[in-house]
Amino acid sequence: MSIIDKNTKVNITIKDFGAVSFFIASILTIYFSLRAEIAEAKKLPPSEVTLQQFDYQVATTQENLAIIKEDIKEIKEVLHKLEERIYEIK
Repeated sequence: MSIIDKNTKVNITIKDFGAVSFFIASILTIYFSLRAEIAEAKKLPPSEVTLQQFDYQVATTQENLAIIKEDIKEIKEVLHKLEERIYEIK
């Protein structure tokens, strides 16, 4: 195992240096752009859900639940028929 001290030499090619520099620049760009977007979002007023939007979401959810309940009933019927067929085969 080698020990790193002040006399240790590191060989870095220009290609490696460029790749590391590009990576660091990319990370910094992403960081500062996200920071600017967060600062801008903090200035915006909070979005408000109106009663009409809420009622629409509730109605849509209830319709989806009704569809899911029907699907479950159909699946149970098919399962029951399959069980009957299995018992007939035995």
